[in-house]
Amino acid sequence: MISFLKGIIEDKQENLLQIDVNGVGYELCVSTNTLSSLPMQGNAVKVLTYMAVREDGVSLYGFSSQEEKELFSKLITVSGIGPKLAISILSGMSLADLTLAIIKEDLKLLSKIKGLGKKTAERLCLELKDKLSVLGDNSNDATFQSEFDEDAVQMATDTLISLGINKNDAYMLARSYASKDATAEEIISKALRGYKG
Repeated sequence: MISFLKGIIEDKQENLLQIDVNGVGYELCVSTNTLSSLPMQGNAVKVLTYMAVREDGVSLYGFSSQEEKELFSKLITVSGIGPKLAISILSGMSLADLTLAIIKEDLKLLSKIKGLGKKTAERLCLELKDKLSVLGDNSNDATFQSEFDEDAVQMATDTLISLGINKNDAYMLARSYASKDATAEEIISKALRGYKG
């Protein structure tokens, strides 16, 4: 079992990372959270890994933090969620927000994640809500407000995408700056000030 890789980043693409480890190139499937937290091409990096062995081949999945790897391990225990869908789920929002959405059974929010249907989201909440704790052990630290204007968030997301921010990041940004009375313009303004790029 390969538990981590240390090497030089050869290439970064959407959900894919190539690392040169002493002349051997490893390709890892990673979440957008991991991808955005890693340094640029040519830099040294250590990535935690999970190796999935199937009849049709061996796949490696990479993580920039132990917390993300642990959440991935829990996700793949849920019936109907394989490693690829687990990476999509981890790409859908930040770890803290994803954990909170599962604990609070926020099906509306979870169902917006690419590839995650309502039934799988329900099963995910049912099976994992009691096995997770809010990151930081304080639900008051949650960055999401449960009540917000969905139309404003959607308009803000579309605008952020048109400005070149990728779909998942755009939604995460818009959602994290949304509140009950916030307009799309206010969300966009706050999101752009908070966007690190």
